[in-house]
Amino acid sequence: MMKSFRVVAAAALLTVAAAAVSADHPTTYTVKRGDTLWDIAGRFLKRPWLWPEIWQANPQIRNPHLIYPGDVISLAYLDRVAVQPGARTDAPVTGVPLAEVEPFLKNLRIVDRIDDMPYVVGIEEDHEHAVGGSVVYIKGVDAQPGQRWAVVRPTVRYARLDRTACCDLFHADDLDYRGRRTLDGANFWTNAVTPDKGSEILGYELMQQSTGTISRGMVGGIEAATLVLDGNGREVRVGDRLVPVQPQPYDLQFFPHAPKAQFEYGRAQVLAVADELAHGGRRDVVALSVGARDGIDNGTVFSTWRVGSTAVDRVRKGGRDPDTVGRGDKVRLPDEFASHVMVFRTFDKVSYALVMDGIRPTAIGQELKHPDAPY
Repeated sequence: MMKSFRVVAAAALLTVAAAAVSADHPTTYTVKRGDTLWDIAGRFLKRPWLWPEIWQANPQIRNPHLIYPGDVISLAYLDRVAVQPGARTDAPVTGVPLAEVEPFLKNLRIVDRIDDMPYVVGIEEDHEHAVGGSVVYIKGVDAQPGQRWAVVRPTVRYARLDRTACCDLFHADDLDYRGRRTLDGANFWTNAVTPDKGSEILGYELMQQSTGTISRGMVGGIEAATLVLDGNGREVRVGDRLVPVQPQPYDLQFFPHAPKAQFEYGRAQVLAVADELAHGGRRDVVALSVGARDGIDNGTVFSTWRVGSTAVDRVRKGGRDPDTVGRGDKVRLPDEFASHVMVFRTFDKVSYALVMDGIRPTAIGQELKHPDAPY
C-alpha cells in the first residue's frame, strides 16, 4: 500500500474534475484527525462523490484512498505537486465518521429468515430476563464449550408491498419476542406508513443484545446448551435469537461514489429513519430498500427526493371539491431534492446509509436517485 500520493494534474481536471472543482477550493489542506473523505472532498469539489474518479484519473496514484492525518493535500492546475506525507501514526481517514455509525455496524444486521435460527429457550432460576454474567439456555444448535455466540433480537421486518401505478410500496413492522409483528410503537426505527397487503420480505433486522460463551453443550439427553453472558450488553430474554460471533463482520473503510445505475422510478426508497418520529437530518441513519443484489455497495451515494404531490387543477376544473374530482383533474407536481446519503452497511436487499448533507429533512418514502440528478 502506498504511503503517499500526488495531486491531480491539469489534464485530468479537464475531464471529470473540470465540472466538479469548486471555484473557492483551497491551495493546500492538512488532513486532521476526525476528517472524512466526504469532508475533505467537499472543501474543493462541488460533488464529493466524484472523489475516486478524480484521483483515479492519475495512474501514478496506486491507492487514492489511503489518506492519513498529517498529510498535506495540494491542488494544482499546471503541474503535479508531490503531497507531503504525515507521520502515519493514525488510521487512514474514511468516508463517514465511524463513531456515528458504530452502533449500526456492531449491533444491527439483516437476515432473510428468523424461524430456523437458534434461540434462548430459558434463563437460570426461571428468571424472565438475564444480564451480564447470567446463564441462559439455548436451543436449536449443537454448540460446543468455548464457542462464542451473539444474542440478537428481531426488531423490525422490512417488506415490499404491492406496486402502485408509479412505484413500489414499502413497510417496516415492529416485532415481538417471537419475531412476530406487533402494534407496539416503541421501537428503534420509525414505521413506514403504508397499507400492508403482503409481498416480498426484504429482511428481518436483528439488534444485538449481548454476547456469551458456551460453557456446556447438550449432554445427557438435555435439549439445551448453556451460554454464559458477558458482563456488558443489553438484557436478554426468552425468544432472543443467536448468531455466531464474527471477528470483523463489517467494513471500516467507505469511499464515496455514485451508484452503478439509476433505478426504475419507485424501486429505491428510504425505508425508515433511526431514532426519529418521521424525519432525519445530517448525520442521522436511514434504512434503504436496496442492497447488494441491486448492485449497491458501501460508499454508494444517493440523493433523496420528496415525491411530488398530486394537486387538483382548481383553475381548469373550477375549484371542485378535491374528494370528488376525477383522475384527469389532477396534476403531478415535481419531486423536490432533500439530501445526499451514503451507504455504509450493505445486506442483500436492505442497506444502511448516513445522511451527509441536505436542504430539507430526509423522510420515509423519499425516492433515491443518482447524486447528480438535476434539482
